[in-house]
Amino acid sequence: MSADFTPRALRVGIAGPVGTGKSSLAAALCGALADELRLGVVTNDIYTDEDARFLRSQGVLPPERIVAVQTGCCPHTAIRDDVSENLLAVETLEAAEGPLDVVFVESGGDNLTATFSPALADTQIFVLDCAGGDDVPRKGGPGVERADLLVINKVDIAPLVGASVERMLADAGDRRGDRPTLPTSLRASEDVARVADWVRSELARHQAGDLVPADPGPMAPHVHAHDDHDHDHAHAHTH
Repeated sequence: MSADFTPRALRVGIAGPVGTGKSSLAAALCGALADELRLGVVTNDIYTDEDARFLRSQGVLPPERIVAVQTGCCPHTAIRDDVSENLLAVETLEAAEGPLDVVFVESGGDNLTATFSPALADTQIFVLDCAGGDDVPRKGGPGVERADLLVINKVDIAPLVGASVERMLADAGDRRGDRPTLPTSLRASEDVARVADWVRSELARHQAGDLVPADPGPMAPHVHAHDDHDHDHAHAHTH
């Protein structure tokens, strides 16, 4: 490798259902890593830039390193089926603010089938939370089963919502095999540090040329809840 060669940033996809803490995780990781790494974030919302505005309000990065993509379509489509708008956003961000070490690409809230195309993300985090029910890891789905890291978030409120973190971890282990799962409360600095350590390890693999993005597909068929006539097809979405 030439001494003048600068590899592109590691692209870390963050996906998961609505409200599980994707934006809060991105903010926490930026806060933990910004002193040592040059970071950028691309957020996805269907019609707004709400997630980008939230991240800018946290002051974890210079605002120009946080870019919003308004997909105008279901979140799955923009991170999996047609990633051109996200790819352009990432490449434009790197050209304007680079060189960067890591770019986090946050999906809009999607269901358990959400995965990033390996053309967009080098490695993927899927976020669940205890408030969504402790049976969710057992239900599986490509995001739960094949993301490079599964984060089970909001473990601090598990007793308040009647969720068993132990059950969630056991079911995740059954679904994921040796892929890592981390229980977290983003209010606990040690939990954020564990996820940040995972990002550092993925960055080291990326910079060494040892990280080969794996395709978490194929996607299971799912259904448009708002269709006049329910039908299954490979790229449908449940809102």
